[in-house]
Amino acid sequence: MTDKTASLQKHNVGQIGNLPAGVSLGRLFPRIVGAIALSATLAFAQLGPPPSSGGSTTAAQLPLSGRTGQSGSVGTTQSPVPGTTSSVNTLNSGVSISGNYAGSTSSTAALPFSGKLSLHEAVERGLAANLSAIGLASALRQAQGQAIVARSALMPNINGSFRENVLEQDLQVIGLNFPGVPHVVGPLAYFDLRATVTQTIADMTALNNMKAAREGITAQRQAIQDARDVIVLAVGGAYLETIAAKARVVAARAQLETVTAQFKQTQQNRESGVATQIDLNRADVQQKVQQQRIATLENDLSRQKINLARLTGLPANDKFDITDDVPYSPAPPLAVDDAVKQSLEARSDLKSAETQVRAAERVKTAAKDERLPSLAVSGDYGTLGPRFDEARSTFTFAASLKVPIWQGGRAAGDIEQADAALEQRKAEVVDLRGQIESEIRNSYLDLEAAASQVELSKANQQLALDSLRLTQEKFEAGVSTSVEVTSAQQDVASAQLDYITSLFAHNLAKLSLARELGDAGKRLDDYIKVAEPQK
Repeated sequence: MTDKTASLQKHNVGQIGNLPAGVSLGRLFPRIVGAIALSATLAFAQLGPPPSSGGSTTAAQLPLSGRTGQSGSVGTTQSPVPGTTSSVNTLNSGVSISGNYAGSTSSTAALPFSGKLSLHEAVERGLAANLSAIGLASALRQAQGQAIVARSALMPNINGSFRENVLEQDLQVIGLNFPGVPHVVGPLAYFDLRATVTQTIADMTALNNMKAAREGITAQRQAIQDARDVIVLAVGGAYLETIAAKARVVAARAQLETVTAQFKQTQQNRESGVATQIDLNRADVQQKVQQQRIATLENDLSRQKINLARLTGLPANDKFDITDDVPYSPAPPLAVDDAVKQSLEARSDLKSAETQVRAAERVKTAAKDERLPSLAVSGDYGTLGPRFDEARSTFTFAASLKVPIWQGGRAAGDIEQADAALEQRKAEVVDLRGQIESEIRNSYLDLEAAASQVELSKANQQLALDSLRLTQEKFEAGVSTSVEVTSAQQDVASAQLDYITSLFAHNLAKLSLARELGDAGKRLDDYIKVAEPQK
């Protein structure tokens, strides 16, 4: 590396100290020599190191992967029920939430809670309080700070200083030896009050570091928007699970009323001699089994409500009610190929990954630019003297051109690191595109299977109700046994659970599709239609 520095300096060496009046030239000569010997020291003390004396600007390397900021995930699952079953429900659906997406801060301070939670309020609270959104917002602030630091390398640096100096110099140490002149000059005292400024004029590495940092800010903002889409899926899925758990409790309570009525009818038949004690015992057992089933389902409902509370920043208990119900409604008509196209255009995670590629390209360019010359200027202005009333103004201006020649292969190493990160991030973009398309096509398959199951379970539910009604009529007429009634009741309960499960699977598939298309918050009302409140 060569460093060419041009400087303009003005010093007042006479201001270093005062001589007593009447001093002869012979006695003055040592002071003159000493002042000359010290002038170089004073000049350096006044100017400081030239702008090129520090290390060269290097490329600000990025992590190898652009996905290192992810700290959790949310996904929906739909799998076939293994083995054979008498139920029309052949699908198991669920939503899995992990990492920061499963946590939250309190949302009740900013959004007072009435004790009744709607779907839209749950989503609003989740977007405001979910821990993942808060973490990514902090990451954005960090990226903004890094961009400011990168920009500072291109901005003027202005400093002020005040120094009180006492100098003593041995002339023999610096190679000066004059007959009759003492080899030790000083001590000499003076002060220096000064303002300094440095400014980079041309440094392409620093410029591209700043541009890469700005791309990092854009990528973080896009990651925040993607996190908001994921939060809509997490909170919406938890709300749908709570709706399904509540529906199961309501259905079980209705079944308990039917079983209790059947038990009372069996008691009357036993008193009249139509039913046996075995029939009465069977009805009593059926009633107790249903009571236990209700207790289990109520426990599951409470757990689902606590999970929903954690996602929305509410107190972690089940002391609230959900107010919305989501009946069956078909998904908006959209061809699968059009859905893939829309998703690739709208998905914020894909935009963030593409921005990460641009940031990596900037870093690679910055690494290449380490081989280019850089230009900087510096200057200072201040006062120098033994006392304030005898101070004189002095200044320094310097321009430095730095030309890298050989730096031990550092630039080549930086280029290699930057290129590795760039290739990794390009691969991640290609992978994410394939992942998005597969998610869309899988969601359409899940949606089609769930819609078919809803239709079948609804028809089966009506058939089970009709069969129960006919069996009860036969039992009351004395031409049927309690075993047949119990079997019919179990068929009704199974059919109701099948419909609840199928409806949940269908709504969850629609919600998942809304997230995969991007802008899930805006698409929520189109894909999840809440029932109108009953008047």
